[in-house]
Amino acid sequence: MNNKKISWEVYVAVAALLIVPFIATEYWMSVIVLPVLILALAGIGLNMLTGYAGLVSLGAGGFMAAGAYAMFCFAIHADIRSFPLALLLAGFATAFVGFLFGIPSARIKGFYVMVTTLAAQFFLGWLFIKVPWFYNFNEVPTVTLPPMTLFGLDINGDPVVRYYFTVFVVLALTWLACCIIHSPIGRNWMAIRDMDTAAGVIGINAKKYKIVAFAVSSFYIGIAGAFWAFIFLGTASTRSFTIERSFQILFIIIIGGMSSIRGNFIGAAFIFLLPIFIDYIVKTFLGGSLDPGFLSNMNKVIFGSLIIAFLIKEPEGIDKMVRNTSAWFNKRILKAE
Repeated sequence: MNNKKISWEVYVAVAALLIVPFIATEYWMSVIVLPVLILALAGIGLNMLTGYAGLVSLGAGGFMAAGAYAMFCFAIHADIRSFPLALLLAGFATAFVGFLFGIPSARIKGFYVMVTTLAAQFFLGWLFIKVPWFYNFNEVPTVTLPPMTLFGLDINGDPVVRYYFTVFVVLALTWLACCIIHSPIGRNWMAIRDMDTAAGVIGINAKKYKIVAFAVSSFYIGIAGAFWAFIFLGTASTRSFTIERSFQILFIIIIGGMSSIRGNFIGAAFIFLLPIFIDYIVKTFLGGSLDPGFLSNMNKVIFGSLIIAFLIKEPEGIDKMVRNTSAWFNKRILKAE
């Protein structure tokens, strides 16, 4: 019964995404739905590392930058003008970067892993600024893709093509993430997360699977970074992937739900849309009388309060609340029958 319900929800969600271009304006499609999907993809990558493998990371922004700059370098220096191929290679390149940072991180625990990933965040940001090769020796360290091909379709100027391609990739990688989580790799991650010493006793190579978690997580985050730079923004620099971006992705998995694939989409929508909603309320009821700086600080206070509230009251995030509400309605329905 539960499996049928989950399948029904998935079908409804996929159908809703597919009909967005027909029922929504280009603004809603390109500025609201697209970034939520991209952030959810980054959340899935971080959740596999933090939620399932138990390795807290503050370097998501840096790995997103690695994906964006890697795709730019493949397009410019390797003259790869196929968007899907350049995107895939960028994902693998970022996975290799994650593998390298995962080697030392796999030997330490807890707070020290977080410090290592924070170092990766600042190192990658510094690297992409100081080495001109990464931005093709331009006057400013920004990256913009040349005209790219997508199976004969115009991905450069057609927002509908960009939207559907993003939806396809996000859904495909979401399905792949579900398969990984329910595979022996995912079960070993969860065993290491719950108690790595006990996992070692039963023969699980904790260091190996931690490195794998870093590589897989970085692949997803790198793909999300390339999408964020070239599908959503159009052009990007290291300022598009600062430490604030890393915190944003971390907040997505905390609020949406750790160890939950669905929670990443819930958290991404919540994190991205809440400031827009607050701004709308202020302009509607207060006439925009609040200072923009005060409004920005108010958003930070609200997010900080929500993080504390979820960590204390509901560590499993909004997804757990959705499951509890669904279970309550199911019980009421069964009693009624």
